[in-house]
Amino acid sequence: MTLTQEISLADAQGRRVGWRGWIALVVLMLPVLLVSVDNTVLSFALPSIALDLEPTSTQQLWIIDAYPLVLAGLLVTMGTLGDRFGRRRMLLIGATGFAAVSALAAFAPTAALLIAARAGMGVFGAMLMPSTLSLLRSIFTDRDQRRLAIAVWASMFSAGSALGPIVGGVLLEHFAWGSVFLMAVPVLVPLLVLAPILVPESRDPNPGRIDPISIVLSMATMIPVVYGIKELAVHGPVMTAWLPALLGIGFGILFVRRQLHAAQPMLDMRLFRQGTFSGALLVNLLSVIALVGFLFFVAQHLQLIVGLSPMQAGLALVPGLGLMIVAGLVVVPIAKKWPARVVVPIALAFSFAGYLMVAFATGPDSIGALVAAFAALGIGIGAAETVSNELVLASAPPQKAGAASAVSETAYELGAVLGTTVLGGILTALYRTNLVVPAGVPDAAADAAEETLAGAVHAADSIGGVTGAALQEAAAHAFDAGVTVTALIGAGLVVIAAVVAATTLGGSRKKS
Repeated sequence: MTLTQEISLADAQGRRVGWRGWIALVVLMLPVLLVSVDNTVLSFALPSIALDLEPTSTQQLWIIDAYPLVLAGLLVTMGTLGDRFGRRRMLLIGATGFAAVSALAAFAPTAALLIAARAGMGVFGAMLMPSTLSLLRSIFTDRDQRRLAIAVWASMFSAGSALGPIVGGVLLEHFAWGSVFLMAVPVLVPLLVLAPILVPESRDPNPGRIDPISIVLSMATMIPVVYGIKELAVHGPVMTAWLPALLGIGFGILFVRRQLHAAQPMLDMRLFRQGTFSGALLVNLLSVIALVGFLFFVAQHLQLIVGLSPMQAGLALVPGLGLMIVAGLVVVPIAKKWPARVVVPIALAFSFAGYLMVAFATGPDSIGALVAAFAALGIGIGAAETVSNELVLASAPPQKAGAASAVSETAYELGAVLGTTVLGGILTALYRTNLVVPAGVPDAAADAAEETLAGAVHAADSIGGVTGAALQEAAAHAFDAGVTVTALIGAGLVVIAAVVAATTLGGSRKKS
Protein backbone atom coordinates (compact mmCIF):
# COMPACT_ATOMS: atom_id res chain seq x y z
CA MET A 1 0.00 0.00 0.00
CA THR A 2 1.37 3.41 -0.95
CA LEU A 3 1.67 6.27 1.49
CA THR A 4 -1.16 8.16 -0.23
CA GLN A 5 -3.43 5.12 0.04
CA GLU A 6 -2.62 4.79 3.74
CA ILE A 7 -3.59 8.42 4.35
CA SER A 8 -6.80 8.15 2.31
CA LEU A 9 -7.84 4.98 4.11
CA ALA A 10 -7.26 6.61 7.51
CA ASP A 11 -9.35 9.64 6.57
CA ALA A 12 -12.11 7.47 5.13
CA GLN A 13 -12.38 5.56 8.39
CA GLY A 14 -12.47 8.74 10.51
CA ARG A 15 -15.10 9.00 13.22
CA ARG A 16 -16.29 12.20 14.87
CA VAL A 17 -15.53 12.51 18.59
CA GLY A 18 -17.82 13.85 21.31
CA TRP A 19 -17.27 16.15 24.27
CA ARG A 20 -14.62 13.88 25.82
CA GLY A 21 -12.32 14.40 22.86
CA TRP A 22 -12.60 18.17 23.11
CA ILE A 23 -11.87 18.14 26.84
CA ALA A 24 -8.83 15.98 26.08
CA LEU A 25 -7.77 18.72 23.66
CA VAL A 26 -7.97 21.28 26.46
CA VAL A 27 -5.74 19.09 28.64
CA LEU A 28 -3.21 18.69 25.84
CA MET A 29 -3.02 22.45 25.43
CA LEU A 30 -1.38 22.82 28.86
CA PRO A 31 2.06 21.53 27.81
CA VAL A 32 1.72 23.25 24.43
CA LEU A 33 1.25 26.62 26.07
CA LEU A 34 3.99 25.98 28.60
CA VAL A 35 6.66 24.88 26.14
CA SER A 36 5.88 27.64 23.65
CA VAL A 37 5.80 30.25 26.43
CA ASP A 38 9.19 28.97 27.56
CA ASN A 39 10.60 29.62 24.09
CA THR A 40 10.08 33.37 24.39
CA VAL A 41 9.58 34.20 28.06
CA LEU A 42 13.31 34.71 28.48
CA SER A 43 13.31 37.45 25.86
CA PHE A 44 11.73 39.69 28.48
CA ALA A 45 13.42 38.11 31.50
CA LEU A 46 16.84 38.40 29.86
CA PRO A 47 17.53 42.01 30.94
CA SER A 48 16.89 41.05 34.59
CA ILE A 49 19.02 37.92 34.29
CA ALA A 50 21.80 39.91 32.58
CA LEU A 51 21.89 42.41 35.42
CA ASP A 52 21.81 39.69 38.12
CA LEU A 53 24.07 36.94 36.75
CA GLU A 54 26.21 39.17 34.47
CA PRO A 55 26.61 36.68 31.60
CA THR A 56 28.83 37.38 28.60
CA SER A 57 27.09 38.02 25.27
CA THR A 58 27.75 34.39 24.28
CA GLN A 59 26.35 33.08 27.57
CA GLN A 60 23.36 35.37 27.10
CA LEU A 61 22.56 33.71 23.79
CA TRP A 62 23.13 30.25 25.30
CA ILE A 63 20.75 30.94 28.18
CA ILE A 64 18.02 31.32 25.57
CA ASP A 65 19.23 28.72 23.08
CA ALA A 66 20.33 25.78 25.24
CA TYR A 67 16.72 24.75 25.73
CA PRO A 68 15.51 24.76 22.09
CA LEU A 69 18.86 23.37 20.88
CA VAL A 70 18.59 20.23 23.04
CA LEU A 71 14.88 20.05 22.31
CA ALA A 72 15.48 20.13 18.55
CA GLY A 73 18.18 17.48 18.81
CA LEU A 74 15.92 15.02 20.64
CA LEU A 75 12.49 15.60 19.08
CA VAL A 76 12.76 12.96 16.35
CA THR A 77 14.06 10.42 18.86
CA MET A 78 11.34 11.14 21.41
CA GLY A 79 8.61 11.13 18.76
CA THR A 80 9.72 7.73 17.57
CA LEU A 81 9.95 6.39 21.13
CA GLY A 82 6.42 7.69 21.73
CA ASP A 83 5.18 5.75 18.70
CA ARG A 84 6.72 2.63 20.20
CA PHE A 85 6.17 2.90 23.97
CA GLY A 86 3.05 5.06 24.08
CA ARG A 87 2.56 8.75 23.39
CA ARG A 88 0.64 9.42 26.58
CA ARG A 89 3.34 7.70 28.61
CA MET A 90 6.02 9.93 27.10
CA LEU A 91 3.84 12.96 27.77
CA LEU A 92 3.55 12.14 31.48
CA ILE A 93 7.26 11.39 31.89
CA GLY A 94 8.14 14.60 30.11
CA ALA A 95 5.75 16.67 32.24
CA THR A 96 7.18 15.32 35.48
CA GLY A 97 10.79 15.95 34.47
CA PHE A 98 10.10 19.35 32.96
CA ALA A 99 8.46 20.62 36.14
CA ALA A 100 11.32 19.34 38.31
CA VAL A 101 14.13 20.83 36.22
CA SER A 102 12.26 24.13 35.81
CA ALA A 103 12.24 24.47 39.59
CA LEU A 104 16.04 23.99 39.59
CA ALA A 105 16.47 26.63 36.88
CA ALA A 106 14.53 29.12 38.98
CA PHE A 107 17.25 29.14 41.64
CA ALA A 108 20.36 28.86 39.43
CA PRO A 109 23.11 31.01 41.05
CA THR A 110 25.29 31.38 37.94
CA ALA A 111 24.83 31.73 34.18
CA ALA A 112 26.55 28.37 33.60
CA LEU A 113 24.16 26.50 35.90
CA LEU A 114 21.18 28.24 34.32
CA ILE A 115 22.36 27.11 30.88
CA ALA A 116 22.70 23.53 32.19
CA ALA A 117 19.19 23.63 33.66
CA ARG A 118 17.81 24.97 30.39
CA ALA A 119 19.44 22.03 28.59
CA GLY A 120 17.76 19.62 31.03
CA MET A 121 14.42 21.27 30.34
CA GLY A 122 15.06 20.61 26.65
CA VAL A 123 15.39 16.87 27.29
CA PHE A 124 11.98 16.61 28.93
CA GLY A 125 10.40 19.19 26.66
CA ALA A 126 11.27 16.93 23.73
CA MET A 127 8.99 14.28 25.26
CA LEU A 128 6.07 16.70 25.54
CA MET A 129 5.60 18.31 22.14
CA PRO A 130 5.52 15.38 19.67
CA SER A 131 3.19 13.58 22.07
CA THR A 132 0.61 16.37 22.08
CA LEU A 133 0.38 16.69 18.29
CA SER A 134 0.44 12.95 17.60
CA LEU A 135 -2.24 12.32 20.25
CA LEU A 136 -4.46 14.81 18.42
CA ARG A 137 -3.95 12.74 15.27
CA SER A 138 -5.15 9.62 17.07
CA ILE A 139 -8.06 11.30 18.90
CA PHE A 140 -9.46 13.30 15.97
CA THR A 141 -9.64 10.86 13.05
CA ASP A 142 -12.31 12.93 11.28
CA ARG A 143 -10.53 15.39 8.96
CA ASP A 144 -12.77 18.39 9.69
CA GLN A 145 -12.56 17.93 13.44
CA ARG A 146 -8.83 17.33 13.22
CA ARG A 147 -8.37 20.51 11.20
CA LEU A 148 -10.12 22.51 13.92
CA ALA A 149 -8.20 20.74 16.70
CA ILE A 150 -4.90 21.47 15.00
CA ALA A 151 -6.00 25.08 14.50
CA VAL A 152 -6.48 25.32 18.26
CA TRP A 153 -3.11 23.59 18.81
CA ALA A 154 -1.29 25.91 16.38
CA SER A 155 -3.04 28.97 17.79
CA MET A 156 -2.02 28.02 21.31
CA PHE A 157 1.54 27.36 20.17
CA SER A 158 1.78 30.72 18.43
CA ALA A 159 -0.11 32.43 21.25
CA GLY A 160 2.22 30.86 23.80
CA SER A 161 5.20 32.35 22.00
CA ALA A 162 3.60 35.77 22.22
CA LEU A 163 2.24 35.15 25.72
CA GLY A 164 5.76 34.50 27.01
CA PRO A 165 6.72 38.18 27.20
CA ILE A 166 3.37 39.07 28.78
CA VAL A 167 3.59 36.34 31.42
CA GLY A 168 7.23 37.24 31.96
CA GLY A 169 6.36 40.91 32.29
CA VAL A 170 3.68 40.29 34.91
CA LEU A 171 5.88 37.93 36.93
CA LEU A 172 8.96 40.16 36.72
CA GLU A 173 6.92 43.13 37.86
CA HIS A 174 6.31 41.41 41.22
CA PHE A 175 8.90 38.62 41.58
CA ALA A 176 12.50 37.72 40.77
CA TRP A 177 13.40 36.34 37.33
CA GLY A 178 13.28 32.75 38.63
CA SER A 179 9.50 33.00 38.73
CA VAL A 180 9.34 32.58 34.94
CA PHE A 181 10.58 29.01 35.44
CA LEU A 182 8.52 28.16 38.51
CA MET A 183 5.30 28.71 36.55
CA ALA A 184 5.82 25.26 34.99
CA VAL A 185 4.85 23.52 38.23
CA PRO A 186 1.23 24.76 38.60
CA VAL A 187 0.64 24.33 34.86
CA LEU A 188 1.84 20.73 34.64
CA VAL A 189 0.27 19.38 37.83
CA PRO A 190 -3.29 19.44 36.31
CA LEU A 191 -1.91 17.65 33.26
CA LEU A 192 -0.48 14.85 35.39
CA VAL A 193 -3.84 14.43 37.12
CA LEU A 194 -6.21 14.71 34.13
CA ALA A 195 -4.28 13.17 31.24
CA PRO A 196 -4.52 9.54 32.53
CA ILE A 197 -8.30 10.02 32.85
CA LEU A 198 -9.16 11.88 29.66
CA VAL A 199 -6.41 11.20 27.11
CA PRO A 200 -6.36 7.71 25.57
CA GLU A 201 -3.05 5.95 25.06
CA SER A 202 -1.91 5.42 21.48
CA ARG A 203 1.13 3.88 19.81
CA ASP A 204 2.29 2.35 16.56
CA PRO A 205 0.97 -1.27 16.52
CA ASN A 206 4.05 -2.37 14.54
CA PRO A 207 6.84 -0.13 15.78
CA GLY A 208 9.76 -2.29 14.78
CA ARG A 209 12.99 -2.49 16.73
CA ILE A 210 14.77 0.38 18.44
CA ASP A 211 17.70 1.63 16.36
CA PRO A 212 20.29 3.15 18.74
CA ILE A 213 22.57 4.10 15.84
CA SER A 214 19.84 6.18 14.20
CA ILE A 215 19.08 7.85 17.53
CA VAL A 216 22.73 8.85 17.96
CA LEU A 217 22.99 10.00 14.34
CA SER A 218 19.89 12.19 14.64
CA MET A 219 21.33 13.96 17.68
CA ALA A 220 24.79 14.16 16.12
CA THR A 221 23.19 15.91 13.16
CA MET A 222 21.08 18.53 14.88
CA ILE A 223 23.28 19.68 17.75
CA PRO A 224 26.53 20.41 15.82
CA VAL A 225 24.67 22.10 12.96
CA VAL A 226 22.79 24.47 15.25
CA TYR A 227 25.92 25.09 17.34
CA GLY A 228 27.84 25.95 14.19
CA ILE A 229 25.15 28.39 13.13
CA LYS A 230 25.30 30.00 16.57
CA GLU A 231 29.06 30.42 16.36
CA LEU A 232 28.79 31.80 12.84
CA ALA A 233 26.28 34.40 13.98
CA VAL A 234 28.35 35.47 17.02
CA HIS A 235 31.95 35.18 15.79
CA GLY A 236 31.70 35.12 12.00
CA PRO A 237 33.14 32.49 9.61
CA VAL A 238 35.68 31.01 12.03
CA MET A 239 36.76 27.39 12.35
CA THR A 240 34.67 26.86 15.49
CA ALA A 241 31.62 27.67 13.35
CA TRP A 242 32.36 25.77 10.15
CA LEU A 243 33.76 22.59 11.69
CA PRO A 244 30.70 21.68 13.85
CA ALA A 245 28.32 22.57 11.01
CA LEU A 246 30.18 20.38 8.52
CA LEU A 247 30.39 17.59 11.10
CA GLY A 248 26.63 17.76 11.65
CA ILE A 249 25.95 17.73 7.91
CA GLY A 250 28.13 14.64 7.57
CA PHE A 251 26.20 12.85 10.30
CA GLY A 252 22.98 13.98 8.64
CA ILE A 253 23.98 12.32 5.39
CA LEU A 254 24.72 9.10 7.28
CA PHE A 255 21.35 9.33 9.06
CA VAL A 256 19.45 9.75 5.78
CA ARG A 257 21.33 6.87 4.13
CA ARG A 258 20.56 4.60 7.08
CA GLN A 259 16.85 5.47 6.98
CA LEU A 260 16.62 4.87 3.23
CA HIS A 261 18.16 1.40 3.51
CA ALA A 262 16.45 0.27 6.72
CA ALA A 263 13.51 -2.16 6.52
CA GLN A 264 11.82 -0.26 9.37
CA PRO A 265 13.36 3.22 9.49
CA MET A 266 13.21 5.44 12.54
CA LEU A 267 12.06 8.28 10.27
CA ASP A 268 10.17 7.46 7.08
CA MET A 269 12.03 9.49 4.45
CA ARG A 270 9.16 8.96 1.98
CA LEU A 271 7.42 11.84 3.74
CA PHE A 272 9.99 14.31 2.45
CA ARG A 273 9.34 13.29 -1.15
CA GLN A 274 5.97 15.01 -0.89
CA GLY A 275 6.22 18.65 -1.83
CA THR A 276 3.38 19.55 0.52
CA PHE A 277 5.07 17.96 3.55
CA SER A 278 8.50 19.49 2.90
CA GLY A 279 7.06 22.86 1.89
CA ALA A 280 4.88 23.09 4.99
CA LEU A 281 7.90 22.29 7.18
CA LEU A 282 9.93 25.05 5.55
CA VAL A 283 7.08 27.54 5.98
CA ASN A 284 6.95 26.60 9.68
CA LEU A 285 10.70 27.05 10.04
CA LEU A 286 10.87 30.48 8.39
CA SER A 287 7.73 31.74 10.14
CA VAL A 288 9.07 30.87 13.57
CA ILE A 289 12.45 32.45 12.81
CA ALA A 290 10.61 35.65 11.96
CA LEU A 291 8.42 35.52 15.09
CA VAL A 292 11.12 34.69 17.65
CA GLY A 293 13.62 37.07 16.05
CA PHE A 294 11.06 39.88 16.35
CA LEU A 295 10.44 39.13 20.02
CA PHE A 296 14.18 39.02 20.73
CA PHE A 297 14.81 42.62 19.76
CA VAL A 298 11.44 44.21 20.52
CA ALA A 299 11.68 43.03 24.14
CA GLN A 300 15.01 44.79 24.61
CA HIS A 301 13.89 47.90 22.75
CA LEU A 302 10.74 48.39 24.81
CA GLN A 303 12.47 47.85 28.16
CA LEU A 304 15.97 49.21 27.74
CA ILE A 305 15.39 52.05 25.26
CA VAL A 306 11.74 53.09 25.63
CA GLY A 307 11.97 52.51 29.38
CA LEU A 308 8.87 50.38 29.94
CA SER A 309 8.68 47.96 32.84
CA PRO A 310 8.62 44.25 31.94
CA MET A 311 4.86 44.09 32.54
CA GLN A 312 4.20 47.22 30.46
CA ALA A 313 6.34 45.88 27.64
CA GLY A 314 4.50 42.56 27.73
CA LEU A 315 1.10 44.20 27.70
CA ALA A 316 2.10 46.23 24.65
CA LEU A 317 2.05 42.96 22.72
CA VAL A 318 -1.45 41.90 23.81
CA PRO A 319 -3.18 43.14 20.61
CA GLY A 320 -0.84 41.08 18.49
CA LEU A 321 -1.38 38.04 20.70
CA GLY A 322 -5.14 38.31 20.36
CA LEU A 323 -4.97 38.71 16.59
CA MET A 324 -2.61 35.73 16.34
CA ILE A 325 -5.15 33.47 18.06
CA VAL A 326 -8.07 34.85 16.06
CA ALA A 327 -6.21 34.46 12.76
CA GLY A 328 -5.37 30.83 13.55
CA LEU A 329 -9.04 30.00 14.10
CA VAL A 330 -10.55 32.16 11.35
CA VAL A 331 -8.29 30.61 8.74
CA VAL A 332 -9.85 27.13 9.27
CA PRO A 333 -13.01 27.68 7.16
CA ILE A 334 -11.01 29.75 4.68
CA ALA A 335 -8.52 26.91 4.19
CA LYS A 336 -11.40 24.51 3.41
CA LYS A 337 -12.50 26.73 0.50
CA TRP A 338 -9.21 28.05 -0.85
CA PRO A 339 -5.95 26.23 -1.63
CA ALA A 340 -3.09 26.55 0.83
CA ARG A 341 -0.80 27.93 -1.87
CA VAL A 342 -3.06 30.99 -1.94
CA VAL A 343 -4.05 31.29 1.73
CA VAL A 344 -0.57 31.08 3.26
CA PRO A 345 1.15 33.70 1.05
CA ILE A 346 -1.72 36.14 1.65
CA ALA A 347 -1.37 35.58 5.40
CA LEU A 348 2.38 36.08 5.27
CA ALA A 349 1.89 39.39 3.47
CA PHE A 350 0.67 40.74 6.82
CA SER A 351 3.88 39.54 8.50
CA PHE A 352 5.94 41.16 5.77
CA ALA A 353 4.17 44.46 6.39
CA GLY A 354 4.83 44.10 10.11
CA TYR A 355 8.57 43.74 9.61
CA LEU A 356 8.65 46.74 7.30
CA MET A 357 6.98 48.78 10.04
CA VAL A 358 9.66 47.66 12.50
CA ALA A 359 12.43 48.65 10.11
CA PHE A 360 11.19 52.24 10.11
CA ALA A 361 9.85 52.47 13.68
CA THR A 362 12.95 52.84 15.82
CA GLY A 363 13.42 55.47 18.48
CA PRO A 364 12.08 56.08 22.00
CA ASP A 365 8.65 57.16 20.69
CA SER A 366 7.96 54.05 18.62
CA ILE A 367 5.59 52.14 20.92
CA GLY A 368 2.51 52.59 18.71
CA ALA A 369 4.32 51.50 15.57
CA LEU A 370 5.77 48.43 17.29
CA VAL A 371 2.34 47.43 18.63
CA ALA A 372 0.91 47.71 15.12
CA ALA A 373 3.86 45.82 13.67
CA PHE A 374 3.39 42.91 16.06
CA ALA A 375 -0.34 42.85 15.33
CA ALA A 376 0.38 42.48 11.59
CA LEU A 377 3.06 39.88 12.26
CA GLY A 378 0.68 37.94 14.52
CA ILE A 379 -2.05 37.76 11.88
CA GLY A 380 0.33 36.27 9.34
CA ILE A 381 2.10 33.82 11.63
CA GLY A 382 -1.11 32.63 13.30
CA ALA A 383 -2.81 31.78 10.01
CA ALA A 384 0.27 30.33 8.29
CA GLU A 385 1.17 28.07 11.22
CA THR A 386 -2.34 26.63 11.43
CA VAL A 387 -2.51 25.69 7.76
CA SER A 388 1.04 24.36 7.50
CA ASN A 389 0.85 22.27 10.68
CA GLU A 390 -2.38 20.63 9.53
CA LEU A 391 -0.77 19.78 6.19
CA VAL A 392 2.25 18.22 7.88
CA LEU A 393 0.12 15.96 10.07
CA ALA A 394 -2.38 15.07 7.33
CA SER A 395 0.51 13.93 5.12
CA ALA A 396 1.57 11.20 7.53
CA PRO A 397 -0.11 7.82 8.13
CA PRO A 398 -1.70 7.56 11.61
CA GLN A 399 0.76 4.97 12.91
CA LYS A 400 3.66 7.35 12.22
CA ALA A 401 2.00 10.38 13.77
CA GLY A 402 4.66 10.69 16.46
CA ALA A 403 7.56 10.76 14.01
CA ALA A 404 5.77 13.24 11.71
CA SER A 405 4.86 15.44 14.68
CA ALA A 406 8.47 15.32 15.85
CA VAL A 407 9.68 16.52 12.44
CA SER A 408 7.19 19.40 12.57
CA GLU A 409 8.29 20.28 16.08
CA THR A 410 11.94 20.05 15.06
CA ALA A 411 11.28 22.70 12.41
CA TYR A 412 9.60 24.87 15.05
CA GLU A 413 12.35 24.51 17.63
CA LEU A 414 15.09 24.94 15.05
CA GLY A 415 13.29 28.11 14.00
CA ALA A 416 13.27 29.29 17.63
CA VAL A 417 17.02 28.70 17.84
CA LEU A 418 17.73 30.41 14.53
CA GLY A 419 15.42 33.31 15.31
CA THR A 420 17.53 34.18 18.33
CA THR A 421 20.86 33.01 16.96
CA VAL A 422 20.80 34.34 13.41
CA LEU A 423 18.69 37.47 13.78
CA GLY A 424 19.88 38.01 17.35
CA GLY A 425 23.49 37.37 16.36
CA ILE A 426 23.27 39.77 13.42
CA LEU A 427 21.73 42.41 15.67
CA THR A 428 24.48 41.93 18.27
CA ALA A 429 27.20 42.25 15.61
CA LEU A 430 25.61 45.40 14.17
CA TYR A 431 25.21 46.88 17.65
CA ARG A 432 28.90 46.41 18.39
CA THR A 433 29.88 47.82 15.00
CA ASN A 434 27.68 50.89 15.35
CA LEU A 435 28.39 51.66 19.01
CA VAL A 436 30.62 54.68 19.53
CA VAL A 437 31.57 54.89 23.20
CA PRO A 438 31.66 58.54 24.33
CA ALA A 439 34.84 60.03 25.71
CA GLY A 440 35.22 59.80 29.46
CA VAL A 441 33.65 56.36 29.88
CA PRO A 442 35.89 54.11 32.03
CA ASP A 443 37.41 51.09 30.27
CA ALA A 444 35.46 48.55 32.35
CA ALA A 445 32.17 50.30 31.60
CA ALA A 446 33.07 50.57 27.91
CA ASP A 447 33.76 46.82 27.77
CA ALA A 448 30.39 46.07 29.37
CA ALA A 449 28.63 48.44 26.98
CA GLU A 450 30.22 46.75 23.97
CA GLU A 451 29.00 43.33 25.09
CA THR A 452 25.22 43.91 25.22
CA LEU A 453 22.63 46.67 25.33
CA ALA A 454 21.78 45.63 28.90
CA GLY A 455 25.44 46.03 29.81
CA ALA A 456 25.45 49.53 28.31
CA VAL A 457 22.33 50.57 30.24
CA HIS A 458 23.76 49.19 33.48
CA ALA A 459 27.07 50.97 32.88
CA ALA A 460 25.31 54.23 32.02
CA ASP A 461 23.29 54.05 35.24
CA SER A 462 26.47 53.44 37.24
CA ILE A 463 28.32 56.37 35.66
CA GLY A 464 25.40 58.81 35.76
CA GLY A 465 25.58 62.45 34.79
CA VAL A 466 26.23 63.76 31.31
CA THR A 467 28.65 60.95 30.45
CA GLY A 468 26.18 58.24 31.47
CA ALA A 469 23.40 59.86 29.46
CA ALA A 470 25.68 60.10 26.44
CA LEU A 471 26.57 56.40 26.71
CA GLN A 472 22.92 55.40 26.97
CA GLU A 473 22.02 57.50 23.94
CA ALA A 474 24.90 56.04 21.92
CA ALA A 475 23.87 52.50 22.84
CA ALA A 476 20.24 53.14 21.92
CA HIS A 477 21.26 54.60 18.57
CA ALA A 478 23.55 51.64 17.81
CA PHE A 479 20.91 49.10 18.80
CA ASP A 480 18.12 50.68 16.75
CA ALA A 481 20.39 51.00 13.73
CA GLY A 482 20.95 47.25 13.99
CA VAL A 483 17.21 46.66 14.37
CA THR A 484 16.54 48.41 11.06
CA VAL A 485 18.84 46.08 9.13
CA THR A 486 17.72 42.99 11.06
CA ALA A 487 14.06 43.76 10.43
CA LEU A 488 14.68 44.00 6.68
CA ILE A 489 16.34 40.58 6.84
CA GLY A 490 13.31 39.26 8.71
CA ALA A 491 11.05 40.67 6.00
CA GLY A 492 13.13 38.82 3.43
CA LEU A 493 12.66 35.53 5.28
CA VAL A 494 8.89 36.07 5.25
CA VAL A 495 8.99 36.62 1.48
CA ILE A 496 10.91 33.37 1.03
CA ALA A 497 8.30 31.53 3.14
CA ALA A 498 5.52 32.96 0.97
CA VAL A 499 7.26 31.85 -2.22
CA VAL A 500 7.79 28.36 -0.81
CA ALA A 501 4.11 28.15 0.13
CA ALA A 502 2.96 29.35 -3.28
CA THR A 503 5.07 26.77 -5.11
CA THR A 504 4.81 23.67 -2.89
CA LEU A 505 1.52 23.61 -0.98
CA GLY A 506 -0.63 22.29 -3.80
CA GLY A 507 -2.99 23.88 -6.24
CA SER A 508 -6.29 22.26 -5.33
CA ARG A 509 -8.64 22.92 -2.46
CA LYS A 510 -8.34 20.58 0.49
CA LYS A 511 -11.19 18.15 0.65
CA SER A 512 -12.57 16.49 3.66
